[in-house]
Amino acid sequence: MLLYVTLGTNDLSRSIAFYDAALLPLGLKRQRTEPVEAGYGADGDVRCRLWVTKPFDGNAATFGNGSMTAIEAPSRAAVDAFHRAALAHGGSDEGAPGLRPFHAHFYAAYVRDPDGNKLSAVCERPE
Repeated sequence: MLLYVTLGTNDLSRSIAFYDAALLPLGLKRQRTEPVEAGYGADGDVRCRLWVTKPFDGNAATFGNGSMTAIEAPSRAAVDAFHRAALAHGGSDEGAPGLRPFHAHFYAAYVRDPDGNKLSAVCERPE
């Protein structure tokens, strides 16, 4: 359904350091780096699926209250690694890794990136 997601940043270098580390356990890596944006995707994907960018209008980036980007994780261990890497690279905790009440195998962690964008890594497979 979704083609790609774009998240705003006020400090692209800081965001690149955060996303390079946090997305790697989820099988995503930086595929493109431009002066105002960086794109992330999986090996073999035809496009970057997550972009971190300075806003096109030149104004400061802000985060959406109530918005969140959830990224599929291949395993619960990958969710744990995402959470650790995010916190080690300037992110803040919004919910430690663990099972959630959405269904029996919904294992997720929640963080905010250095600009305040909320992210979640989710594994829906049994352990």
